[in-house]
Amino acid sequence: MSDNASKITAVLFDLDGTLTDSLPLIRRTYYQVFNDLGIPWGNDDVMRWIGRPLKDIAEHFAGRDAADRFVERYQHHYHRDHDRFMALFPGTLEMLEYLKERGIRTGVVTSKGRPGTMRTVEFTGIGPYLDVIVTAHDVERHKPLPDPVLKALGEAGVKADEAIFVGDSHFDLEAGKAAGVRVLGVSWGICSAADLMRCGPLGVLDSWEELRKYIGD
Repeated sequence: MSDNASKITAVLFDLDGTLTDSLPLIRRTYYQVFNDLGIPWGNDDVMRWIGRPLKDIAEHFAGRDAADRFVERYQHHYHRDHDRFMALFPGTLEMLEYLKERGIRTGVVTSKGRPGTMRTVEFTGIGPYLDVIVTAHDVERHKPLPDPVLKALGEAGVKADEAIFVGDSHFDLEAGKAAGVRVLGVSWGICSAADLMRCGPLGVLDSWEELRKYIGD
């Protein structure tokens, strides 16, 4: 962090593919939904939509008339299999504990709905480390628009130039930049490091240890 940059007082995170190793569960769930509804799977096309709200994905792949059925089947399969396939990426709890000890506020900004988000938060044990949680149910406009990031900043009482938003997709980085916060990618999620760098982040993390240099350590 440069000498003239504002001190970092908050770090916000995307959830799926950033804090949680949940992409295999999500892919499995979508595959089952596509089978249920007779939708051609294609070339993993749906995975390129990760980071957008489920409702938008349902309307795109199933059409408006079948979108509600798509969402219902997704929720059925996802919650049935959640505890078997949900896990944190290595070092996530330790990283969140480190930020908390330093007095840095933390939060999740996700396009997942609130029920699924809270189940993941509680199951993985990250809840005590989070100051704010913004889900798809908490805003009308979603990533890549800045609204969810701005809402998290407001709830945390943090200025944009004092925050970093960390995510694994270009939707995350675009939303963060539009909100005026510094952005970081992670190399272990849905997008490659090369794709993320095209969005102009401060950098792309290969481990949570690397986050420290961006918050002033």
